[in-house]
Amino acid sequence: MIWLESPTNPLLRVYDIKAISEFAHTRGILCVVDNTFASPYFQRPLGMGCDIVVHSTTKYLGGHSDVVGGAVMTSNEEVYSKLRFNQNAIGAVPSPFDCFLTMRGIKTLAIRMEKHAANAQRVAEYLESSRQVNRVFYPGLPSNPHHELARRQMSGFGGMVSADLKGGVKGVNAFLSALKIFTLAESLGGVESLVDHPATMTHAGMSGEERLAVGITDTLLRFSVGIEDAEDLIEDLERGLKNLEHHAATMPMN
Repeated sequence: MIWLESPTNPLLRVYDIKAISEFAHTRGILCVVDNTFASPYFQRPLGMGCDIVVHSTTKYLGGHSDVVGGAVMTSNEEVYSKLRFNQNAIGAVPSPFDCFLTMRGIKTLAIRMEKHAANAQRVAEYLESSRQVNRVFYPGLPSNPHHELARRQMSGFGGMVSADLKGGVKGVNAFLSALKIFTLAESLGGVESLVDHPATMTHAGMSGEERLAVGITDTLLRFSVGIEDAEDLIEDLERGLKNLEHHAATMPMN
């Protein structure tokens, strides 16, 4: 089995799902894609040849940060039969209320994803223009090395943005402490904007060496861009970056 996610968490790398699926099938291997970041609105991996697609319904499908669940989809009858048997045997079923909340969320998936993506594009472009930011990770930016691939296999670039800030960990803390709209939290995909510090939150289980080996620095932040007014989000980020800049200016010189 080849298991991949595209775009990836937290660096938003995009992989060629069609090519990987074809490679897997030449060797009799199943290809599984975690499509949570893109959502089925922006990316359809089954149509690119993969065998199984998984989603965290807690994220964009639910969309309101009030569901705990997951979903597995397949176009392979043999795989479906095995999954169905195991689900029934193990009892891996969501509660009726979680199903209700997920179905409610799916009703607004299209309009939410369009707004998430539009806001994320604005946020990514703003962060890329800042002197306080080393690098921005978002496939919607023309400067991103995965931009053309994302354009080919996705119908939109999604609502997740990551950025590596200047100023060290203290600078990151100064930035985070000034935010009023972005909430510091690990989750993502809800209507509200969240920011995560992977090194101490989602990816804290990895050693420092392991994180650096895959590009996750101590100054990396991951933004789940919500559907608030874009100008309010930019203003919030500007407030954080100004505090970072002020912190850097007042640091004692060695």
